[in-house]
Amino acid sequence: MILPNYNSGTTFDMLISCCFSIFLGLVVVCYDYFNFFGSRYVCRLFVRRSGNPSEIMSELKAKVGFCPDDEIVLYEEVKFERYHEQEFDSCVMCERLDKTISFGSSQIRNGDIICFQKLSQDWDKYEYPDVPSFLEYVKNRQVVHFRSKDKPKEEAFSLELSKLHTYDDVARKVANKLGLDDPSKIMFTAHNSNLNPPDSNFPIKYQVEGHLLDMLGDCNKGYDILYYQIFEIPLPDLEGLTNLKVAFYQPTNKEEPVIHSIWLPNQSTVGDVLTEINRKVNVDAQLRLLQLDRHKILEVFRPTLKIEYIDYEVGPLRAEKIPEEEKVLGPGDRRIDVYHFTKEQEVKNFGEPFFLVIREHETLADVKLRIRLMLEVPHDEFSKWKFAIVYRTNPEYLQDSDIVSSGFQRTMYVYSDQPYLGLEHLEQPVCLE
Repeated sequence: MILPNYNSGTTFDMLISCCFSIFLGLVVVCYDYFNFFGSRYVCRLFVRRSGNPSEIMSELKAKVGFCPDDEIVLYEEVKFERYHEQEFDSCVMCERLDKTISFGSSQIRNGDIICFQKLSQDWDKYEYPDVPSFLEYVKNRQVVHFRSKDKPKEEAFSLELSKLHTYDDVARKVANKLGLDDPSKIMFTAHNSNLNPPDSNFPIKYQVEGHLLDMLGDCNKGYDILYYQIFEIPLPDLEGLTNLKVAFYQPTNKEEPVIHSIWLPNQSTVGDVLTEINRKVNVDAQLRLLQLDRHKILEVFRPTLKIEYIDYEVGPLRAEKIPEEEKVLGPGDRRIDVYHFTKEQEVKNFGEPFFLVIREHETLADVKLRIRLMLEVPHDEFSKWKFAIVYRTNPEYLQDSDIVSSGFQRTMYVYSDQPYLGLEHLEQPVCLE
């Protein structure tokens, strides 16, 4: 027997309802309807303690628009607590009710919540197919904000995930969001308040044991950010490989150099790197690999050097063609470094450094002409440039009639103190560094 429903929602009215029900041997039960995508409150009913759930099936079906012959399943929400900040010991207890056992025998009391759903043959199609799994999801759900490693200060998108999701679960959902076919090509890095941008040396290990909560790291401090990076090959295949980011430089290129990401076995040589670069840029020329530091050329690597000995943290790597004039140097020829600089209170380098071969008796006027043609600088702009032999931080400015090679006659230099030909002009947008 079902008594009239008392629908008032105030705390006082609920208290009156409970007292009224105790007097009549009834209990007040709240009902939520679950439809695979969420739950909603339906009604509050008075039921007899001695009655059983089968007596109210028709009433519940009518309230949510089910057909009379639809089969429904009932669950009692015994305990449900959401996670609170820095509190991770709450739990969900949800038990299926036997419709033939009385409410009293099932220990249903005033204010208890019963959830119900339609019995379906297609439960496998849904991520949370029943009430217990959905409540577990609600308890553990976590909104995560994802940022690309290339743009660490900009949020790319956010996803509502579960704290119980594994590494593979997270990777699969992110891949789906990004439209990637292979989730194993995504590498994640946790947010660390002490590192901005994120430190590339400490990515989250692929398929790390644990769950999303472990991946977030500082989640208990209020951080809910993960950085992602997409690779060309699956992460499991990266073991035993070294990644090099190499820019291909051409003097006439006014745009930012294209940076190529290259994966090679750890025992590979610089020659292997150059072969791969040549394959990517498709140039018919001999290449070399350099390392830059603060817009100066730090080192030219010999082709036989193993890449494991290259310190990538020192500065960016650059590949370039070896000019024909450098391959056969005459007795009085010399290869010098040429750097761009500005000078206010001190010398400041910028832009792309390069090598230049100078002849024994070549004047600055001759050298300037070759540089202008090589860099393709308009004549009006180039006429404003100044030229100097720079030793440490002291520029010695040249005149067109000066012999350039005379400024490079010293033989005892520490490499970092090597003089260079400086091109003084207004700073242009920096390409590589």
